[in-house]
Amino acid sequence: MESRILSVADVMEAMASHRPYRPGLGLDAALKEIEKNKGTLYDNSVADVCLRLFRRKVINLKGSNLNSNP
Repeated sequence: MESRILSVADVMEAMASHRPYRPGLGLDAALKEIEKNKGTLYDNSVADVCLRLFRRKVINLKGSNLNSNP
């Protein structure tokens, strides 16, 4: 299960973040990739949790819990 989680997290971070060889593609592109390939390239349950967390803005790419009180 851990490797399945890491594969989805890695795709999210790699696609959305800036790289020296290309600008970041953005969060929306990363979410579309996960949505499009869940069940084939990515574990269904892991992809569903990822999509839910980002779409509900529970978490951002820096890993911060956006709903917590500082």
